[in-house]
Amino acid sequence: MKIQGKMFIWLSVFFLIMAGVYGVWSKEPVGTTALFLAFGLSIMIGFYLGFTARRVDVGAQDNKEADVADDAGEVGFFSPHSWQPLSLAVGGALAFMGVAIGWWLMYFSAPLLLIGIWGWVFEYYRGENRTQ
Repeated sequence: MKIQGKMFIWLSVFFLIMAGVYGVWSKEPVGTTALFLAFGLSIMIGFYLGFTARRVDVGAQDNKEADVADDAGEVGFFSPHSWQPLSLAVGGALAFMGVAIGWWLMYFSAPLLLIGIWGWVFEYYRGENRTQ
């Protein structure tokens, strides 16, 4: 994780330099703002990865003499199936269409979004996945 943190910090330095150069040469506010926002995003990710790397054990990616097999093993728990992202996707699509078409469409998207979020949060507290 330490390597990824350093990569994002260097990327944020690049974005900051490019935002300054682009802003001076083009005098165009939208692209300059986008580059400054990219700088902010990459600096947040870099500091998070660097902060987390100090608190967790050293991974195989931080060891220069590690093999691929050193990083093998269980990565984590992933849901085998879930219908909740479908509800969130339809609700989100309707919400964004509501911005373009009309705000009345939010009345249909809000329940779908709430059902999707509620179902995703409590997915493993009821039904067939209760014991996982």
